[in-house]
Parts: sequence; structure tokens; C-alpha cells
Amino acid sequence: MSTDAVLRELLVRQLDHWLPAALHRARRATLALAYAGGDATGAEAALRVVAEFADRLRGRRLTVLVIAGGGEDLPARLGAAEAALPADVAVHVVPGRPDRLPVALKAAGAAGAPLFTVVDGGEPDPALLAAAASGRPAEVLLVTAPGRSLRPALTGAGFPLVTEVELVPADGGPARLLGYATGSDRGLEAVKDALWAVDEYAGVRYRDPADPAGRLLDISLDPEPGPLRRELLAELARSGPRTVTALRRFAATSTVYRAADANRALASLLAAGAVTRDPGHGRLGGDVLISAAAGGAAGSSA
Repeated sequence: MSTDAVLRELLVRQLDHWLPAALHRARRATLALAYAGGDATGAEAALRVVAEFADRLRGRRLTVLVIAGGGEDLPARLGAAEAALPADVAVHVVPGRPDRLPVALKAAGAAGAPLFTVVDGGEPDPALLAAAASGRPAEVLLVTAPGRSLRPALTGAGFPLVTEVELVPADGGPARLLGYATGSDRGLEAVKDALWAVDEYAGVRYRDPADPAGRLLDISLDPEPGPLRRELLAELARSGPRTVTALRRFAATSTVYRAADANRALASLLAAGAVTRDPGHGRLGGDVLISAAAGGAAGSSA
């Protein structure tokens, strides 16, 4: 299974979260799918997800924009999936590259209503990200080549919550960098859950750009906590003692891990003597204060 397959599964899982919430929140919403290459199979998978929510679309209006360079055959390729959609869904196929997204979103009247934008293969262009941020609420999933962090561009576009992860094929194929941005804690939580729930036999591993060691991680519902331990220790070194609540928040917003993973990592660090806690006993609740122990960096080696 390729990185494309992992990204399709991730898109499907995130749509399962986003679409019901968007339809409950507003009477109209927009799903925008932009592809730099001609492979728009992710769009076909997305349309099949939309069809599953036909009963919730009554009285609502969903616009689906598909921008891709697939040529004249693209509408035909999407036709079978589009035929299963209810009349409440309008699908517009726009030939071209992701840089056409701002104009397409403006023409669709996407601003001011729920908007989920997926850009596969595009660059973090300010105009593109500004258009993606025009939804209320808005979230964007951007896939591009690795080599620099997407976080500055996404936060600069007005998204307060950002996560990013590298997808590294086991067969030596080119890695891809995925960035996700939102204003919703639930949206961030959902995409983190989806990341670790995709097919573990996909032949793809993750690399957390925040991990200075760059360790590769197998996809698992219980991901290996070594990189998170290192990142938590680095955060304690930067910021001083932090509560468990603050460290859970750090894990969710600044690493590829989930908030719940921070508890497992902290328990391991405590057992190794790499950190201390105040109070020293009892449940590891949110108000427990965690401090780096003298020589605590030794606990980050695993």
C-alpha cells in the first residue's frame, strides 16, 4: 500500500468526523479537493463517503469542488461515485492545479460556512491558505514534499491548531509531508485518532518533524512513545515544570501524538527517574506538576 492509499484512508476517516458536524452546524458547507497531479482517486473515495450521509443532507446544501489535472476524462472517472449522490450535493470539476483553488472557492461562495480543504501536492501558498481559512469553521489538510515545516505557513493563515507528520514508505519511495490545521480541538483530536488507526500494514511509517532524533514510527493504535518522551523532556527543559494538563496539550498541539499518549510517556519517564512529580504519589491527574530530574535526559534514549 502506498502513501496515496494511506492518505485516502485518512481522508475518509476525517470526512466521517467533519461532514456530520458541518451539516449539523449550518445549512450549507463546502468540501474542496485539489490535486497537483492527475490522480484524483481520493476524490472518488470522498464522494462515496458523502453518499453515505444522504439522509442527513436533506434541507442542507453541500458543494464539492474537485480541482485536478486529469483532463477531459476526470468527470467520467468521478461519474459513478457522483451518480450515487442526492440532489442536495453539487459537484463541480475544475481542470487545473491547486493554485486555482482561491478563485474556485470564491465562485462557490464557500466563505462564512463550514469548509474542509484538501490540497494534495500543492505548496503552502499564502493566497491558497487564506482561501482555505475563509470557512467558518475551516480546516485544511495539505500534503507536499518534506524539507520544511508547514506549521509557520498554516498558523500564519490564521489556524490556531496545527499538526504535521512525514509519511515514509518502507520501500524507499519518496516521503511526503502532511500538515493539518483547524480551529477545533475536536477536529485535531479526530485527525490524530485517524492517523494512528489507518492500516498498520500499509508499508508506511511516520516521522514526527518535532523529534530531533527523526526516529521512524510504526503505525499503531498504541504508538511507540520514545520520541514523545524526548519531546516532553525537551519541553520541560525549555519551559520549566509543567502540569500534566499542559503536557497533554503540548503533545496534542506540538507533536504527532495524541493527548492520551502523553500519560503513557510520562508514566514511563517517572518510572525511569527522568522526571519527578508533585505531589509525589496518587493518580497522575491534570494538576500534577512534572519537573525534569537532574540528568533526566537519560530517560529519553528509548
